[in-house]
Amino acid sequence: MAKPRRKAQDRGAGLVRNVVHRQVDLDEAATEPLMSKRTRRRVERAVFDSKERYRLIVEHAADAMWTVDMNMRPTYMSPSITRLLGYSVQEAMARPMQEIFTPVSFKLVTGLLKEELGIDNRDQKDLARSRTLELELIRKDGSLVPVEVKYTFLHDVQARPVEVLAIARDISEQKQAQEEAKQNTERLIRAMEHAIQAMTIVVEMRDPHTAGHQQRATQLACAIAKEMGLSKEQIGGLRLAGLIHDIGKVRVPAEILMNPDGLSEPEFMMIKAHPRLGYEILRTIDFPWPVAQIVLQHHERMDGSGYPSGLSGEDIIMEARILAIADVVDAMASHRPYRAALGIDKALEEISQNKGVLYDSKAVDACLTLFRNKRFEFEPHTQVGTSLDKIYHGAQRS
Repeated sequence: MAKPRRKAQDRGAGLVRNVVHRQVDLDEAATEPLMSKRTRRRVERAVFDSKERYRLIVEHAADAMWTVDMNMRPTYMSPSITRLLGYSVQEAMARPMQEIFTPVSFKLVTGLLKEELGIDNRDQKDLARSRTLELELIRKDGSLVPVEVKYTFLHDVQARPVEVLAIARDISEQKQAQEEAKQNTERLIRAMEHAIQAMTIVVEMRDPHTAGHQQRATQLACAIAKEMGLSKEQIGGLRLAGLIHDIGKVRVPAEILMNPDGLSEPEFMMIKAHPRLGYEILRTIDFPWPVAQIVLQHHERMDGSGYPSGLSGEDIIMEARILAIADVVDAMASHRPYRAALGIDKALEEISQNKGVLYDSKAVDACLTLFRNKRFEFEPHTQVGTSLDKIYHGAQRS
């Protein structure tokens, strides 16, 4: 059976549709290269803008930046190296890195990089890891500049370290501010020492028979603390506390202090109050160390039999435990109005027999080491008004 013929208009409509479809395909084929070119241009422009942006950031950054290869040869220097060191970029690139760092700083850098390479060779890698050092660089004119340098490894596509990126910041102003703060602190400490010296004079003027006791006890206490490995800060606080540990005796009548016939029970109770009285005098002074607490506790004992609070063991701060031993040793070895001097041997016997009971064991061992192995000797008593620096340095030498 013959197929019915399509109408002419239907055939025409189909032809138009085919032509249109072909034209669309041709248009798309023609515009494809054009779109690719536009896309490429946008990508290339974005890459250029990105590179240019980073270049401008690096070249205008206040911090100096450089890269070195794994043999410490410079591969890049940012223009800010000129502000930091005075070299042009070309001059800096031409100099070996060991001539830009001070010897000590270069040793620190190479040691750090060696350590970091060891870490980087492990299985677990942290590609974003960085380290920071405070170093000194040598300017073109030979002067030194302190810097804070942040180091980071740059890796290739196989995650192998190929270069080191360094970002250096000038910290001269920061160091100067720290030095000024240090000098201000030292001036404050000197002022405190002069105040302590005045207090020492007052005590010695009221009780001339014990003149020099506070100084000698301080010498021994500082030497014990040093032998035990206490910090400079702790020794500094102990020194000031030792020099005025009997300041509370200014509230005790002079006739009791100088009584040659011994003390009655009420009089002895007045003497025993001097640590607390000293604490009340000192507690309002804003020392950077626990000076008032050391003075308060220097008659406490490890088994709780001391005074004024009956503290024991770890409740007594270490500086007070040390001062307690120095106080006893000098007191027993020195003359008193009511008895003759008992001597160093008797004093060392006292602390040895009561080691761990009345007195801290480690402090006793340190004290015995000083006298028996290191030949510690008290320095002659300095006259009232002698610089505290001499007293302190005497204790440090001991």
